Amino acid sequence: MKTRTISMLVAAACLQAAAAHAQTSQTSVTVQGAVDLFAGSLRYSGDAGRRSVVNSGGMTTSYFGFKGSEDLGGGLHAEFALNGFFQGDTGASGRFGGDNLFSRDANVGIAGGFGKIQFGRGLAPSFLPTVLFNPFGDSFTFSPLVVHAYVPSGAFGARSWIASNAADSGWSNQIIYSTPDFNGLRANVHYQFGEAAGSSDTNNIGVNVLYAKGPLGLAAFYHNAQVSNPNGGAALIDATAAPVNYRAIDKQKAYFLGGSYNFNVAKLFATYQVNDDDTAGAADMKDKTVSLGISAPVGPGSVLASYARTKREGSLVGPDLKRDTLSVGYDYLLSKRTDVYAVYMADRITGASREGSFGIGVRHRF
Repeated sequence: MKTRTISMLVAAACLQAAAAHAQTSQTSVTVQGAVDLFAGSLRYSGDAGRRSVVNSGGMTTSYFGFKGSEDLGGGLHAEFALNGFFQGDTGASGRFGGDNLFSRDANVGIAGGFGKIQFGRGLAPSFLPTVLFNPFGDSFTFSPLVVHAYVPSGAFGARSWIASNAADSGWSNQIIYSTPDFNGLRANVHYQFGEAAGSSDTNNIGVNVLYAKGPLGLAAFYHNAQVSNPNGGAALIDATAAPVNYRAIDKQKAYFLGGSYNFNVAKLFATYQVNDDDTAGAADMKDKTVSLGISAPVGPGSVLASYARTKREGSLVGPDLKRDTLSVGYDYLLSKRTDVYAVYMADRITGASREGSFGIGVRHRF
């Protein structure tokens, strides 16, 4: 009894000390995430067949995690984020098999009047401009711009179409400097170490600039990518070797411009992007992507429509390839945290038939 009493007193003292320290240092930790599930039928152009599905991530890739900050005094804060994706339909971890546990965020940094310095895994410079400047946001299933930028079509190792952007939507082993907000203007500078012995010049470098004030939004990004993600050592964009040897691509330079304007009755979006891909030999490839979109409030939700067109050319692919994708949908807000949606997407790639996909889903943020 005496031992148990002493143990209880020590535990109570520890808890009191921890609470006092938390109050003094003003530390906060938040649990956050989103669960997004939909039922429907999927077939991108170039896929071998149609799938009837209950899938995760119709409008937002499902994720969970933690973020926190500590007031260090003098205007400085320590901040961290640990967020991982999961597949809500099966409970599996990651966006796909083999994805890392905290593949969304795994970083720590210091923030203050100078901006923020962050170390670890975080967003690629391409991500925010892409998802902020299309009406379907970060939908890796139904947003035409996001699908063209990040989502391949066809079986693994035998793609009929590879994603335009190299090095994933998140970069590991990176340092990010984020500027303060200058009257609506902010920028992020990204440097990812390749961490390959004897190859200090193999890395990823990028920058994005974002402007938002009143009804106007503008964005631009540039990256020079040589390192694959979420882990190094894989093919930079895709492992496919035939009929097109996409595996040979070892360097990509990408340029993006985007804009939006909110007329209240509707918000318009437009983007233009060029990706230059090189190989160790003479073969090369270039993608040019144009997208247009509109979001119009109707009732308690919004009607969404978006179109993207990519032209792929260069000696690596031979004759030019084209992909055009159109999505229309309605997103109905049940509350600030919960919405239901219905989307139809039509997709066509050169040499393959036009295919349609649709989904009806529920998204909840916490």
